[in-house]
Amino acid sequence: MQKTENSRLRSLRIAALGALALAAPAVAQQFVDQTSTRFPVQAEYTNQCTIVDVDGDGDKDIVWANGGGYSSLGTLLKPRVFVNNGSGTFADETDARAAGITGCFRGVEAGDVDRDGDWDLVLAQDFNRRPLLLINNGSGTFADQTATRLPNITMGSARAQFGDIDNDGDLDILICNSGANRFSTTGRPRIFVNNGAGVFTDAPTTQFPSTALAEQMDCVFGDIDNDLDLDFHVGTRATGTGSSQLWINDGAGNFAKLGTFVTDFTCYSYDFGDIEGDGDLDLIGINAGSSNTELLLRNNGAGTSWTNISSQISPNPTVDDNDSRFIDYDMDGDLDLLVAALGGPDRMYRNTGTGTFAQVTSGVLPSITDSSLDVKVGDLTGDGKPDIITAQGESGAFQNRIYVNTGAADAIAPNIKLVEQVTPAGVGPFVVRTEVFDQTTSDRGYDDKGVFLLYKVDGGKPQQVAMAWSGNSLWRGVIPAQAACAQVEYWVRALDVSNNVANSPVKSFTVPGSCGVFGDLNGDGIVNAADLAVLLNSWGSGGPADLDGSGSVDAADMTLLLNAFS
Repeated sequence: MQKTENSRLRSLRIAALGALALAAPAVAQQFVDQTSTRFPVQAEYTNQCTIVDVDGDGDKDIVWANGGGYSSLGTLLKPRVFVNNGSGTFADETDARAAGITGCFRGVEAGDVDRDGDWDLVLAQDFNRRPLLLINNGSGTFADQTATRLPNITMGSARAQFGDIDNDGDLDILICNSGANRFSTTGRPRIFVNNGAGVFTDAPTTQFPSTALAEQMDCVFGDIDNDLDLDFHVGTRATGTGSSQLWINDGAGNFAKLGTFVTDFTCYSYDFGDIEGDGDLDLIGINAGSSNTELLLRNNGAGTSWTNISSQISPNPTVDDNDSRFIDYDMDGDLDLLVAALGGPDRMYRNTGTGTFAQVTSGVLPSITDSSLDVKVGDLTGDGKPDIITAQGESGAFQNRIYVNTGAADAIAPNIKLVEQVTPAGVGPFVVRTEVFDQTTSDRGYDDKGVFLLYKVDGGKPQQVAMAWSGNSLWRGVIPAQAACAQVEYWVRALDVSNNVANSPVKSFTVPGSCGVFGDLNGDGIVNAADLAVLLNSWGSGGPADLDGSGSVDAADMTLLLNAFS
């Protein structure tokens, strides 16, 4: 995305960098540019993308958010749908799957808004246009149902995200909104709350008391305080008129802004990731540091204090960068950093294991100069290795790219970081949430093949239910209602696309209620004269011998006890 540089000088700089890239000697790379054989030729302004299995056939497809124009409205474009043939070669099936839909789309994300088992789409639009909600028919064909499902609010938006903010089992929407366009100063970010059937209302300011925030470029959910609910960050490009914001969830979907955060500058993207393996989410802000450098922030563990450790990125140049992802490209167990640049080659930084990053200048990424506005990682070829795609816009040839990973496959099991402890208040059902990480990050969690809740009752056969994705790295499952006094053991199983499996430690709880044999007041398993003695000793008072719940032990309780005699 452009900064303040003169457009003519900018074009000359891009051309010069391109010439240098063409003149550079060929070096074998781990990530190989296979765009010409795997992607259809295109020449459209793409702003962002998402990797998602739209047709439910088990492989990853791609949806591109397209829309022309930078500071003024350009050509309205289709949101392209690229369908995977199962081995990582894609066909453009937009006209069959999203017929008649055009717009100025800056962002796209997937979520199952009506909980029917398929992925729907939200598209953020710029220049005072409504975001669109596209509903999947189950086989990857989408219908625009914005008019009946979303509030009638126009906005200048750069990004939208799905997440279950109130733990009610459905996905809500967080969306950037700067006003007339994404560079405006009058809009405020919005939350659209799901009614459970995929119909949304605008959250009141008592729930989300946001005010005007200029030039919002990004929003992202993340559980920053390890309480298994979704907090979120909103990033702004504005300088001098306000910094990015961090909002904390009270667990019921009510948000309060963290008063003391950081001062940042001209950011285009933020991403969460646990960079040093200490169990909490840290933040990378692309171009959010001074002079267009990256801003790296370490979480203190509680999400209330953040330390600027940008010096741990080396080098940290003043380059026009736009997006990032964490990816363990060398499969050594920590998250490395991938940075997407506009007007220069994308960059990979290797993590030392402690959150210190050093750029890898050869053997990993091709040195290709293009105009990357967005980057995503995921296994697109089905070989268990995370590949890379970039979305190209604003300048250059507008040819989106795919880099196929020829390195080691992922052999590391997912990390089930947290599992909710059930504290039952009745016979159920019982909600269990979990947080799971792996060797890649995205706004929709790790590259998963399923997260499951397993449970057994009174030592019986284990039962399994699929957990639903709830936003970022959270999943939610439900244990059905059980009889009073049942002993329930449960755990989480997570599977990644490389078929690595992790199981959490077992947790347990007892279903509350009246347990044992009715009238067995001394706990010996039978009702006899010994229990009658207990009842007589409690005559006129309350307690366990008050069998009818009247508040006092009397003749009515004696009658009940005698009827229960063994």
